[in-house]
Amino acid sequence: MHRKQTAITAYTRRQQGITSFGEPPMARRVDRVPGERVRAAVRSAPAQAVSEPLAQRVGRPGTNLSLQAQVRARQRKLYHAQFATSTLPPAKEETANTGHVTANQSTPALLTMARAPFAVRMLDNLSYGATTTTIAEFNALGTSDSARLANWVDWQLDYTAIDDSAVTNRLNAAGYSTLSKSLPQLWADHALGDPEYSTRMRPGWEVQRASFVRATYSRRQLFEVMVNFWHAHFNTQGTEYSIAPIFAHYDREVIRANAFGSFRTMLESVARSPAMMYFLDNIDNSRSGPNENFARELLELHTFGAENYLGFMDPFQVPPCPEDPSYPIGYTDIDVYETAAAFTGWTIKNGHWQYPNDNDGTFVYRQAWHDAGPKFLLGVMLYPEQPDLKDGRDVMDRLASHPRVAKFICKKIIRRLINDTPPQSLIDSAARVFRDNWRAANQIELVLRHILNSTPMFNAWGQKVRRPFEATVAAMRVLGSDWTLRLDNAKSDEFMWRFGYTGHTPYNWPSPNGYPDVSVSWTGSNSFAMTWKLVNWLTETSDGTTPLAAILAESRSKVANWTANNLVDYWSTRVLGYAPAAERKQALVNFMAQNGNAASDVIADNDTWSANDLKKHYNQQRLRSMVSLLVLSPEFFTR
Repeated sequence: MHRKQTAITAYTRRQQGITSFGEPPMARRVDRVPGERVRAAVRSAPAQAVSEPLAQRVGRPGTNLSLQAQVRARQRKLYHAQFATSTLPPAKEETANTGHVTANQSTPALLTMARAPFAVRMLDNLSYGATTTTIAEFNALGTSDSARLANWVDWQLDYTAIDDSAVTNRLNAAGYSTLSKSLPQLWADHALGDPEYSTRMRPGWEVQRASFVRATYSRRQLFEVMVNFWHAHFNTQGTEYSIAPIFAHYDREVIRANAFGSFRTMLESVARSPAMMYFLDNIDNSRSGPNENFARELLELHTFGAENYLGFMDPFQVPPCPEDPSYPIGYTDIDVYETAAAFTGWTIKNGHWQYPNDNDGTFVYRQAWHDAGPKFLLGVMLYPEQPDLKDGRDVMDRLASHPRVAKFICKKIIRRLINDTPPQSLIDSAARVFRDNWRAANQIELVLRHILNSTPMFNAWGQKVRRPFEATVAAMRVLGSDWTLRLDNAKSDEFMWRFGYTGHTPYNWPSPNGYPDVSVSWTGSNSFAMTWKLVNWLTETSDGTTPLAAILAESRSKVANWTANNLVDYWSTRVLGYAPAAERKQALVNFMAQNGNAASDVIADNDTWSANDLKKHYNQQRLRSMVSLLVLSPEFFTR
């Protein structure tokens, strides 16, 4: 069933007092609550705070108790609220196994690899892969590792001062035509009048392919990494039929415009964007037909995280948050329903039958659609008949300043940039920066500077696996690619077709939670095999006379004598940034030498057949294969 239909049906059933198997409404979600974690947090709070519900502690002067009664009556009527006596949901039973390891399976061992040079470690985590150029830039930024890291971070965070016109020129020369179109232009050119399919989808496809180009060639590497992060965090499927025509606006004005800015500003930009309106159905959220899809994902995925979900419990009985008792410790289903009500009337001009002349794709607030009644959510009262948009903005203010939201967002950033198990001390300190600056225009920049100059960042290495997109882009960077992925090109179409089998096509994840960002999700045989096949294909393929990987040209210009030792030395340093372990390097040397003298025999720059003397047999293909082996190695896939 479509998301929209599901939500409307659920709301109707609540109105009628009908629930599945006689459960309270939405009780099916209770099993998603990490109850023991909530209890641990409650136990750590002062005794008075725990024993006294937040609704009684807010203590705002002039609190209207009759209004609270109205809100309770409203909740009972709309949501058929019959709360359990317990103030917390039952704890989930913990299982002995985690991840993909189940009973009767062995637990995989953690293999320790050689430690890469500091510049390589930092650049592999904070960019789309270290190259000889970026390593030299990094090492020139100071006299110590900590100084070089701090200066590199400062340089990259001031991204608008970095000249990236070469990437813009590359995209323009490759025929990208929709990336800079305004929202009304996109709507007129690609949505109105039921255009031909490829015309309708072109903006989404261009953003998708431009992500490869930007990640490969942009000098604003940290910015591009964080753009990818925020796209996954506020995931919309850019290739969906209703979203593709206006996806260039979402990428440019919502994600890119706010990637280093204010989380609160980004939150509202997301809420007002037509892409998110369509993806999570808030476009149809009105008081006559409430739709909770956006509200639920706003709380569950965009702000609190499911770890702070309390289930279907009385919102007036939610314990206070230990970090700040003026906030509730988590969110309930009633908070979801009330948040949905707060965002009724937030929609776009799309030729709706009630407003047929409003049809340019831009945001509009329909006061006639808004539920203007009193609401109680996240521990505060929203009074009735507030000014236009204020209900929704009050909710976003409450979320953006919540201590548990700060921790959830910071944990995800640390997971993306450092390792899969973010240290709690860094989560806590970063969350303080996040929350202390929640009104600052450069809030995210300040948080990133704190995280990226931390001890865990300084020591980061070997705890992340490059996902298919990251591995492919990193390969193109180190292999000297000067090829531009584009539309209306057969080789580009083949690239995208092959990449699709990796399961990591940009902006194509159909669920609101975005692509997973933990190694266990990307270390299966299919994920690795399909990525290896694609990367190996890059080393062998040309688009007309342009090779996708300039291996031969680079070898000719950088390696004077083509001995096996020289070629392996050069390409090991170029691809990995350092020499692999001696025995692994020797295997590559033996492959190139083919029983010849690795130090003195010169390998001819030709590709002739010589089956009777393998050290002269298909030399160029053997060179490309040796480089491919480096790019397929665990050293390259680890960051």
